[in-house]
Amino acid sequence: MTPTFDLGRYSRPITTSVPETQAHFDQGLIWLYGYNHEAAAEAFAAGAAADPSCGAAHWGLAHAIGPNYNKPWEFFDAEERQQTLARAHRALDQARALRDQLSPVENDLIEALAARYPDDPSIEDYGPWNDGFSEAMRRVYAAHPGDLDVVALFAEALMNRTPWLLWDLQTGAPREGASTREAQAALETAFDHLPGAWDHPGLLHMYIHLMEMSPTPEKALRHGDRLTDLVPDSGHLVHMATHIDVLCGDYHNVVTRNRAAAEIDRKYEAHAGAQNFYTVYRIHNVHFEAYGAMFLGQPEVALAASDRLKEMLPEEVLRFMPELFESFYGKKIHVMVRFGQWQAILDEPMPGDPALYRYTTAAIHQARAIAFANLGRHVEAAAARAEAVAARQSIPDDWMVFNNTAEDVLQVGEAMMDGEIAFKAGRQEEGLDHLRRSVELDDNLLYDEPWGWMQPARHALGALLMEAQHYDEAEAVYRADLGLDDTLPRPCQHPRNIWSLHGLHECLVRRGALTEARHLKMPLDQAIARATVPIRASCYCRRHTQAA
Repeated sequence: MTPTFDLGRYSRPITTSVPETQAHFDQGLIWLYGYNHEAAAEAFAAGAAADPSCGAAHWGLAHAIGPNYNKPWEFFDAEERQQTLARAHRALDQARALRDQLSPVENDLIEALAARYPDDPSIEDYGPWNDGFSEAMRRVYAAHPGDLDVVALFAEALMNRTPWLLWDLQTGAPREGASTREAQAALETAFDHLPGAWDHPGLLHMYIHLMEMSPTPEKALRHGDRLTDLVPDSGHLVHMATHIDVLCGDYHNVVTRNRAAAEIDRKYEAHAGAQNFYTVYRIHNVHFEAYGAMFLGQPEVALAASDRLKEMLPEEVLRFMPELFESFYGKKIHVMVRFGQWQAILDEPMPGDPALYRYTTAAIHQARAIAFANLGRHVEAAAARAEAVAARQSIPDDWMVFNNTAEDVLQVGEAMMDGEIAFKAGRQEEGLDHLRRSVELDDNLLYDEPWGWMQPARHALGALLMEAQHYDEAEAVYRADLGLDDTLPRPCQHPRNIWSLHGLHECLVRRGALTEARHLKMPLDQAIARATVPIRASCYCRRHTQAA
């Protein structure tokens, strides 16, 4: 029996006399806005089956099976691309054949979507087709500027030209060649002037994605708050606000909202199983919960979430899409490093097939090298380092940690590992140089939420600078991490996180800046009140620590 999903109250009236088709279309549209494209396609197909004369249902099917912000054409293999194009053209042909009985906006949307799909599945550069679709949607928007769905679909088409590359992180300006400002203008005009915009899940979702990379993500705080409860059974939409929460330092919301989203998505998993692309979004929630808990200083929450990731990714699911899923299997080891669980790291068993658990194997070897170094077992640390490098070098180029390659993410960890090995062996300046390089590599990862490397490299650098009594540099490191200077792009900052608050407060007290220290004490005390472990340094790698 197919479960009933509560997808909220939004409805778009379409040309059909069949109530079942209208219901299926509404469900498909909300799944589309919630990035569950497989469920959307299923709903639109059911609507078309119930009423073959419904052009909007055929349009919806053609739209849902195509590329999107998280699955551009480059993620389709040759066979999937060929099948998708054939199916999309069939659906669009059926929709176009109904032209005389459809509304003007339905016909305009159908014609615009046709510009998205080439006839030749062998082409390699889909950029012109993404551009063609956005240009066609620009004309639809000009003809129907008051239609909320048109605005959302237009903004999405603009953003899909350059997914995850909407802003230049170094300058804070829109990225060259992106349609960022045009999408922003369309969305903000809708929120400012169109009735119902603040109840539209597509507009709210697009605005969060638009602003998360920007220098002012807080502009989307209200949008995230509104979206969280709008579509109760769409886990991804319940989660989306946390893309903004994390950038504004609200780690409690990051944990609670992602936990709720993960629980909601169990319903869809029970219905559709785990061998589908939506599993990316399900594990994303749980990964995000672990990430938020790390910034809160709550190891039991972070460890429970990372154990849940393992449960969600049994071998048969990993093998469905290993290049995208596998790195999330190994997140627990990062949590263990974060909380200095050195012996537990050494006791952690290696995963099974190293040809499948590629990222996890490399990450565990890195963690073992760090654990040995912190326990003073330097020969074993060197041996673990060699295994970590060999494991990292064996990972294929297409193995990803969301937007970044596994190679690029593990290079951050490798530099951190080298820094701790050298520092603990008595080569302090060499170790600090490795950690400075780790910070540079960390800052230059491609934008991601959560960030590709789970523990900011500045936390280890700051801690060991404090141990080496380089207090001025440590203070600058903590200020940068907290976003209290202008040296770091906004998405690379971690405002109000407990680790750097502690480090900066200690630096201020040491140099006698007591007024600023008192001002910092309030957010530090608030952060400590939620932590479940004592916070004595920004990283457990520091030997001589000071309680807050």
